[in-house]
Amino acid sequence: MSGREHQYGTTVIWTGNQGTGTSGYKTYSRDHEIAVAGKPPIPGSSDPAFRGDSARYNPEDMLVASLSACHMLWYLHLCATNGVTVTAYSDSASGTMAEDSSGGGRFTEVVLRPRVTLAPGSDTAKAEALHHEAHEKCFIANSVNFPVRVESRIVF
Repeated sequence: MSGREHQYGTTVIWTGNQGTGTSGYKTYSRDHEIAVAGKPPIPGSSDPAFRGDSARYNPEDMLVASLSACHMLWYLHLCATNGVTVTAYSDSASGTMAEDSSGGGRFTEVVLRPRVTLAPGSDTAKAEALHHEAHEKCFIANSVNFPVRVESRIVF
């Protein structure tokens, strides 16, 4: 490890007080804003299964998106430095979360399904192998305690 550290700061502001605060389970909204200095706010809520607003991002959405974006950014970097030309990339990622008897829970798995379009003449085998390396380098995947699988598809 190089010894370098990077710091990240966010502010989460609850915007869901509907006049009586948390005086009851159904009396408040789960709405909040996620803010990072100098960037547009992200509208947040809880999952609709937990009385959240389906039009807003929930923490579970953001976790799956973070894993997907981290993998993509590493993959694109590795392709660029290894002579593999990617012309399009999309990922239909999904995560599974299981509740336990106490009302808590945890993620049990996230599956990334990147669909990568390569320029003609690109090395398909190398492009596929770089997914493994991207997964090994992804900071977010290295920080979670559940499996993150990659089911990639290479197209031209």
